[in-house]
Amino acid sequence: MNTAQQLLPEINWIDLPDPQSPDLDELARRFHLHELQVEDCRHRPQRAKVDEYGTYMFAVLKHLVPKGQEPEFDDFDVFLGPDFLITVHQSDCVFLEKLRRWVQENHVTRLDRVLYEMTDLIVDEYLAFLDDSSENISKVESLVLEKPEPAVLREIFQLKRRLIDFRRNASGMRDMMNAIIRREGGLTGDDLDPYFRDVYDHLVRAVDLVEAQRDLLTGSLDIYLSAVANRTNEVMKVLTIYGTLAVPLVVITGFFGMNLHLPWNNNPHGVWYASALMVFSIVGVLWYFKRKRWF
Repeated sequence: MNTAQQLLPEINWIDLPDPQSPDLDELARRFHLHELQVEDCRHRPQRAKVDEYGTYMFAVLKHLVPKGQEPEFDDFDVFLGPDFLITVHQSDCVFLEKLRRWVQENHVTRLDRVLYEMTDLIVDEYLAFLDDSSENISKVESLVLEKPEPAVLREIFQLKRRLIDFRRNASGMRDMMNAIIRREGGLTGDDLDPYFRDVYDHLVRAVDLVEAQRDLLTGSLDIYLSAVANRTNEVMKVLTIYGTLAVPLVVITGFFGMNLHLPWNNNPHGVWYASALMVFSIVGVLWYFKRKRWF
C-alpha cells in the first residue's frame, strides 16, 4: 500500500498517493483535518471547490489523467496550512514530479507559491488537451465532407461528450480559482493574486475554446446530416429515372404481347422494329429529363 512521504526536506510537503491509506487518518489527527474533507478525499469524484476550515484551506483540483485516447479527470486534493501542505491523489500524477523539481531548483519555501504552481501545471494540461481536440475536430471536418459514414458520426458524438465533461470540470476550476482570488488575508498571500489571476484567465480561455469547438462539432453534425440527405436524394433520383425508363418498355412489351392482330406480327423484322421503338422511347425520356435539368 502506498504511504505518505515528505517530498522535499526543505518544506513540510507531504504527499499521499492512496486516499484509502490509514496514513490519511493519521495525518487528519496530526493536523486536525475535518472528517468531512477526509471523506471527500476517499469518495471520488468530487466537484472542484475550495473551503477554508479553521486554520487551513482544503481544495479539490481536477487534473487530467491520460488513458489512451480518452483522458479522464481525477481529483487532486490539497490541504494548505500555515506550516504544512498535504496532497492526496489516487493515481500517478505526471505533473507532480515536474512540480517537485521546480520547487527544488527554485528553492521555493512558500507553500502558497507551491499551490499556485500546482494549479498552473494542471491548467497547462487543459490547454494541451484542447490543442489535441482541435486537431481531431479538423480531421472530422475533413472526413464529414469526403466520407459521411456512421463511423464519422460516432466520432462526432464522442468528441462532443468529451467536451461536455471537460467544460464541467474546467468551469468548476474557474469558479474555484475565482474564489481564491477574492479571498483577502487568507492562507494565500495577496501578492500571489496576479499569478492566480493569470491561471484564472487561462481557464476562462479554455472554457471559451470549448464553446467554440462545440459549435464546430455542431456544424460538422449539420454537414453530415445534409450530406446523408443529399446522398439519399441522389439514390432516389437514380432509382426514379430507372423506374421511369422502364415504364415505356412495359407499355410496349405489354402492347405487343396482346393476343390480337397487331402491326409487324407477320413481319420477319418485327422484333427489330419493336426493339428500336423501345430504344427510341428510352432516348426520348432521357432527352426530356435532360431538358428539364433533372439530372
